[in-house]
Amino acid sequence: MPKETVQLDRVIIRFAGDSGDGMQLTGDQFTSSTASFGNDLSTLPNFPAEIRAPAGTLPGVSAFQLHFADHDILTPGDSPNVLVAMNPAALKANLEDLPRGGDLIVNTDEFSKRNLAKVGYAQSPVDDGSLEAYNVHPLALTSLTVEALKDFDLSRKEAERAKNMFALGLLSWLYGRPTEGTERFLKEKFGRKPEILGANLAALTAGWNYGETTEDFSVRYEVKPAKLDSGIYRNISGNLALSYGLVAAGQLTKLDVYLGSYPITPASDILHELSKHKNFGVRTFQAEDEIAGIGAALGASYGGSLGVTTTSGPGVALKSETIGLAVATEIPLIIIDVQRGGPSTGLPTKTEQSDLLQVMFGRNGEAPVPIIAPQTPSDCFHAAIEAARIATVYRTPVFILSDGYLANGQEPWQIPLVDELPDLTVKFADGPNWTNEAGEEEFMPFVRDPETLARPWAIPGTPGLEHRVGGIEKADITGHISYEPANHEKMVRLRQAKIDGIASTIPDLEVDDPSGDADVLVLGWGSTYGPIGAAARQIRENGGKVAQAHLRHLNPFPQNTEQVLKSYRKVIVPEMNLGQLALLLRGRYLVDVLSYNQVRGMPFKSDELVNVIEDVIANV
Repeated sequence: MPKETVQLDRVIIRFAGDSGDGMQLTGDQFTSSTASFGNDLSTLPNFPAEIRAPAGTLPGVSAFQLHFADHDILTPGDSPNVLVAMNPAALKANLEDLPRGGDLIVNTDEFSKRNLAKVGYAQSPVDDGSLEAYNVHPLALTSLTVEALKDFDLSRKEAERAKNMFALGLLSWLYGRPTEGTERFLKEKFGRKPEILGANLAALTAGWNYGETTEDFSVRYEVKPAKLDSGIYRNISGNLALSYGLVAAGQLTKLDVYLGSYPITPASDILHELSKHKNFGVRTFQAEDEIAGIGAALGASYGGSLGVTTTSGPGVALKSETIGLAVATEIPLIIIDVQRGGPSTGLPTKTEQSDLLQVMFGRNGEAPVPIIAPQTPSDCFHAAIEAARIATVYRTPVFILSDGYLANGQEPWQIPLVDELPDLTVKFADGPNWTNEAGEEEFMPFVRDPETLARPWAIPGTPGLEHRVGGIEKADITGHISYEPANHEKMVRLRQAKIDGIASTIPDLEVDDPSGDADVLVLGWGSTYGPIGAAARQIRENGGKVAQAHLRHLNPFPQNTEQVLKSYRKVIVPEMNLGQLALLLRGRYLVDVLSYNQVRGMPFKSDELVNVIEDVIANV
């Protein structure tokens, strides 16, 4: 008998298992299939920091959450509707997030006494009645996979490794996801290992067929494609978008891109991706440490390339002296900080927004640096291009503040048309720019553009353009070493004025206030964009009034920031830190903003923001 199909507008699925169970791969492939189907989506990978934690233990649990819908969504969801738990540790680590009545698919083969004891279960929760509040589907996933692969020349251990493909096939059937993309992926990955390829394909098909024939699932579900603007889309993560944005920036500036980087979580994927694009004039250098990485990048910029370095908070600390050198020499440089939990090594695979004050002030002397914070994974592409614009036009290092949530999260991205991207062609100095007292024309390295206050960018070795650069203070105009107090103050103020002047070229802070008379404004930055937007949407649907704004440029702030802040009776600033943007806003504009902070290594949940905002609205 054909099974009933139930229409849903959205679903949140979480795959959870041991770090060796392939949960990230399973989630990625389910996400790719969902993207090709046309749903809007948002993902949240969550994996352990340990390279290989003991199997079956809580520190080794890896999870991947996917929210997909037939309409525009902003977050990977607060809580899953469906939890797939591959072992007791995965169940225990994730069960409290599953609402009562949620679907729970459990791999009972892994619920042995030994595995139960590892996480403190006296007996199996599948059998003791403790899961009665959930819609439980106990499945012997490992045994089913091994049985499906009995005709392949594989050991039992090798066959068991394909259980994630069986689970993927089952979930693909349950939610009507196409499997052709996964089949192509497997053929590319295991094309040279036909036995392994055949086994994975067979496990995927067996999982689909199990859903089709078993009585464990009496219905399947359908989530129709979302209505998106016309165009070409692809699925993209924040790190991949940053990589593509840097490649595009090289083409738009007509400069070679040089990445000097030391691998560090969660920024390493940018190095991996850019290493594939030599045909676009991209050169990558995996340095021996953070200092060498940024030194090489700054040297490349001095030589006329677009220098880039990538890191996380601990690496920024090591790079700070060279960033100060880039400020003093006024050479373009892009520094990408993919923030993670700190301090020190902290939570290397989790997310946080705790580096804002570090990148704003974490250098000796007065060393102002522009800061851009992308708000979604796909926005990372445009943030990279904007950073390249500011760096090359104003001859300055620029920070891009991403974070682990954006870096690893995925969403659909409408690929922009090339002719819609800005022309950032760089003009290098090509001759004398100063007439001396004797009437002779010569080149001076600190003659400034009257509009941008940027000094000329001269390629070393160009005849007649010889000049001196370095970390010791230079004289205005001539660039000679100078210890004169008046000259130092003048240069400090010129460098600050140059950064302040960027504000005239960035958009005003836009406010989303549909009612036009809200008393409360919620202001965010970076990856809080999605949770804040989802919370504001929910409040409005419930009849409440709230305004929302989001800062993309954090130094300098948009020119109308003070006006916006003082237009509302209360301003709430949610941050994944202890109030760093709030501190800057209070100090700069004397506005008593209300901080709402959390540093749990996870993004905000929209429901918690709803409660916070509604409480402030009720007490205005």
